Formats: sequence, C-alpha cells, structure tokens
Amino acid sequence: MTTPLAPLTPLATSPATSPDEPPARFLDLIASEWIKTRSLRSTPWALALITLFVIGSAAVATLADKAAGSEPADFLAYDAYPATGYMTLTLVAGSMGALTVVNEYGSGLIRTTTVAVPDRGAVVLAKAVVTAALWTTVGTAASLGSFLVSQAVLQRHDAGVALTHPDVLRPLLASALLAPVCALVGLGFGVLLRHTAGTVLTSVFTLLMLPTMFSESNRWSADVRHAMVSAAWTRLVRIGEPGPGSLGYTATLPGSWIVYALWPLATLALAVAAVRHRDV
Repeated sequence: MTTPLAPLTPLATSPATSPDEPPARFLDLIASEWIKTRSLRSTPWALALITLFVIGSAAVATLADKAAGSEPADFLAYDAYPATGYMTLTLVAGSMGALTVVNEYGSGLIRTTTVAVPDRGAVVLAKAVVTAALWTTVGTAASLGSFLVSQAVLQRHDAGVALTHPDVLRPLLASALLAPVCALVGLGFGVLLRHTAGTVLTSVFTLLMLPTMFSESNRWSADVRHAMVSAAWTRLVRIGEPGPGSLGYTATLPGSWIVYALWPLATLALAVAAVRHRDV
C-alpha cells in the first residue's frame, strides 16, 4: 500500500540581504577585501621575494660601482635605486594589482560580491584601499632597505651618506610610492578589461614598454614619455639637473609628481564609472 505524496511546494527564495539589515559599511568592505588578500598563501611569499630582489639588486649595483669612493661623499641614487630592481617591482606590482580583481572575474566570485554589495563602485574603492596600503608597505620596505644596504656597502669606501642627507628624501619617497602607483593602475585595468592575459599584457605594455618607444630628443616625444609612470620615477630618482649642453628635454619635478598622482586616479575613476554602468 502506498500513501499519496504531498504536493511539492516551491522553495522559498530569500533575498541576499534582509530589508531590515543595514547595508555594508565601507570599513566592512575594506575588512572583507583584506581577508581575501590575506587568505591567499602565495601573496606573502610573492611580496617577500620581490622585496628581497629589489634590495638585492641595490646591493649588486653598489658592489659593481667601481667609482664609488673616488669622489667626495655624495648620495649615489642609482646605486641605491637601480633600474633593474625597480622596473621588476613595476612589473610585479602592476601584474599583482591586476590579479587582485581579474581572479574574481575568472572564478565568478565577483557576482557573489556584487549581489551582497550592490554598490559596485564602493567594492572597487575598497579593493583600491587594500591594494594601496599593501603595496605602500612593500614599497617602503624595499625603498628603505635598498638605501640602507647600498649605504652599508658604500661605507666601506667612506662614501656612504646618512638618511638625513638633503638628496635622499625625494628618491626614497618616489621609490616607495612606485609600487602602489603601479598596483593601482593594474587594478584599474583589471576592472576595465576583466581578462587575465589581456590585463597583464596591457599593464606591462603601458608601464614598461610604452615609455621606451619615445625619446627625449623631440619635444612631442619627450612630452609623451614624461607622462609615463616609469619615466616619472626615473626623473624623481635623478639627482641634479642636466647640464646646459644637454640635447634632451627633461621633465620637471612637479610634473613627475603629478604623473604619479594622475595615473592611479584616472584608471580608478574609469573603473568605478565602468562597473556602475554594466552588470559586474
């Protein structure tokens, strides 16, 4: 004997958030993004390795400088901040900044996030705050470590300078900020493109390859080059002004600082505008 089955009733669907539940605060979004970043096991290793590489490149450049100590002690910026180490930092920061968001697009996690938090612009800004804080810490450690290691090597030739030397602050600050600037640019590209390979290639091309296509021998070409992040870093790290016989156009220091500020602000503004006008 069989008993009749009770008619099936449709499952009740519940909204992602209760109408009585207050919307997530911006600090809650920052805490959520920080947990996502911290939970990735590869993140601490990658950050530690790139920091050690940058500091090691400063030690190698200083040890290879045979002229160090032959002149009166002065700050040798290109020993402390060699292009090899800091262009690699640019590559890694831009790529990891992009992966911060494109991984969520690839896994579909971004849809869950935007269902829970309808204000997509706030989500992007929370990611930007966490990315900026994380890479500012990395950049500061790399910049300060590069300076200390290079001066420890130069001190053997009585050519080291103290942290209070008047020429030290600008290169140290510019090198510390290079990583967060590039990471935020990569994050902005990631939101705009939403594709891992395309975003990483765009970041590398824009941050590293594009400036090499323009020289400083022509005015228009120099203007384009000076509007790039890596060229701005090169100018800010350089000590002294070019001689009167120089044939190239040189960027101004205020203009280079403005380039540092405009690139992350512009890419993030475009990213926020984009997510507010599309599904995710």
